[in-house]
Amino acid sequence: MDITSIIGLLAGIAALIGGFFWEGGSLTGLLQLNAALIVFGGTFAAVLISFPASKLRRVPAALRVAFGKQSDRPEEKAEELISMAAIMRRGGLLALEKRAEEHPDPYTREGLMLIVDGTDPVQVRQILELEMDAKELKYEGYAKIFEAAGGYAPTMGIIGTVMGLIRVLSSLTDPSNLGASIAVAFTATLYGVASANLIFLPIASKIKSRCQSELATMEMLLVGILGLQNGDHPQLVRRKLSPFIEDYAGERSTESARGPL
Repeated sequence: MDITSIIGLLAGIAALIGGFFWEGGSLTGLLQLNAALIVFGGTFAAVLISFPASKLRRVPAALRVAFGKQSDRPEEKAEELISMAAIMRRGGLLALEKRAEEHPDPYTREGLMLIVDGTDPVQVRQILELEMDAKELKYEGYAKIFEAAGGYAPTMGIIGTVMGLIRVLSSLTDPSNLGASIAVAFTATLYGVASANLIFLPIASKIKSRCQSELATMEMLLVGILGLQNGDHPQLVRRKLSPFIEDYAGERSTESARGPL
């Protein structure tokens, strides 16, 4: 589980609720089931209409991408490719065959098996780049679902507010409850805007960020695999991979205790 995503979500909710209470608001004024039904039910229905069932079934996988712990360790993968280059220098390409067959990462395994099978380098690049394109399209599909929800939610909030105001205007004979009724009506707008900007759109952004990170790792693996096929010296492979590691290190929020590549 990615703890920063959970902390960010909880901190955002706590900030909104805390600010509301700070201004003298009450829990009963904030919790309105009818507003929640209009906003979240309407958003859910709009998303159902917008996407086929085959894409909506991917929502659990999308949430795992957004909230799951990122497993990519580019430094480790780079060092593994460098060690493979050393193995090839000693035992040739066939020395990697067993290691390639048992490799846990599908992308790396496919690349290694392609070069073990003697596939042309141009075709190796094309096949692995197609894998990258497929990954990008898949993650874009994940993000679009939450972006759509983030677009619909505020609109549903406005619809809920308008519906609430219609009810208020139809009961002007009781002015004593007018202020409270208007406040309740605007709760729908609060739900819509808050859910869009605190939940749906941030999840979409997180998925896109994870996509870019994984694509960068796959690009690094592609360079390393082509270097292995070319018979590059381990130090040359290290030199080719070092820019990817430097870019990754620059994006990290905290410096790692590991030594340089």
